[in-house]
Parts: sequence; C-alpha cells; structure tokens
Amino acid sequence: MIMADGTSDGGCKLLRQALSCSHFLIYCVPSKSPEPSFHQELNTPVMGNCLGKTTSAIATTDSFVDVLFFPDPAMPCKNFHSGEGCTRKNCKKIHDQGSSLLTMLGYLKGAKKTMDICVFTITCDEIADAVLEAFNRGVKIRIITDDGQAKGQGSDIQKFIDAGIPVRDDNARTYMHHKFCVIDKTILLNGSFNWSRQAVVGNNENLVIHKNGPIVDRFDKHFDQLWKKFER
Repeated sequence: MIMADGTSDGGCKLLRQALSCSHFLIYCVPSKSPEPSFHQELNTPVMGNCLGKTTSAIATTDSFVDVLFFPDPAMPCKNFHSGEGCTRKNCKKIHDQGSSLLTMLGYLKGAKKTMDICVFTITCDEIADAVLEAFNRGVKIRIITDDGQAKGQGSDIQKFIDAGIPVRDDNARTYMHHKFCVIDKTILLNGSFNWSRQAVVGNNENLVIHKNGPIVDRFDKHFDQLWKKFER
C-alpha cells in the first residue's frame, strides 16, 4: 500500500491512496477558506503498476453558481414583467422575481457578446423572445438542435432562421439530445431542461449554472466541434 498526502497553498488537503492493481482515489477536502483560484494538476498512475500508464487529473475549486429546479407554479406574467403592469384581477401568472424561468431568462438577457445554444427542442416563446432580443441588440448567436424537433409543432427554430440567426441540426436518425447554452464563453447553463413550456410548468427538471472554469471551457469546445460536424 502506498499512502501520500499533503496540503496545497489553497488549503485543500489531497489524500491519494493506492492499492496494488487498483485505481488511485483522490480526495479534496476544502478548508474553511479555500483560495478561489486554487488549482493543481496531478499525474497519477491508473490501475496501480499493472498497466504502467498515467492520467492527468485537475483539482480545482468548483465553478458552480446555482441550480434551478422546475416545474415553476406558473408562467411569468408578460405585462407585469415588461413594466406595463398587469390589470387582470385574477391573473394566475407569476408577478414576482422568484421563478426558475425568470432567473434563467436573466442570464440570457445579460448576454453581451455571444450565445451558443445546443438544445434538443425549443418551443417556449418566452425563451425564444429573450434569444431574439439578444440577437437584435448585437449578440452573436448560434443554435444547434435536433432535426426532428426543429420541424415539430410549436418549434421556434423557424423564427430564429427568419431573424437571421444561424441554425444547424444533426440530420440523423438518432437524437441531438443536448440541453446546454454557453453565454459569452464564461457562463454555462446545462441540465435536463428542454426549452419548452412543458419543461417550465409541467416536468421535474433541473438547470445547473456554472461560471468560468474547465467545465465551461469543455462545453464551449464541444459546441464548436458539433457546429463543425453539422455543417452542410
């Protein structure tokens, strides 16, 4: 048995335990005040000494920002959130800022330069409107979607095409089943959440938000790979 441990400059204790012919286990236990920028590259053998190979692992502080859960109790009231005010006495739509959809829309509306969308189905008009608003104020947008869903009932894909947003699909018998969006190459929205009203107010869904860090970079690069792959 080989034991090794140490404490990093960021206060993160790494314990690596290796058993003969088994994987290394890497534990990262943050201190009370870890350094936000701490990262350390570890070169560790795989499968003990049996294979004699190494792999690179990165211990880093999490880029996690938030997680949004669906369903929301209702869709947001357009009149109220546009600033016009809601005049309907029995309006059952959301009038506060506490919904998951409104939080998500805030990220889309905050886009400054780029927005790369890779989502299986887009049928929620509220989300589509936020994308079109971003495009109209100069944000460079690219969209990848599933070819079958793009032609489905209620799809907003044709709206995007008509507006001049470049759209590509997989053109395959299998599904382009991703649901992620990279904003300004620094913010990642990713989870089970399709951009549909059914997902907003019907399904049990999640949308995880990350800011900066390796995970955002990986999704950003993967989008570029898919964009090239689906070029026709």
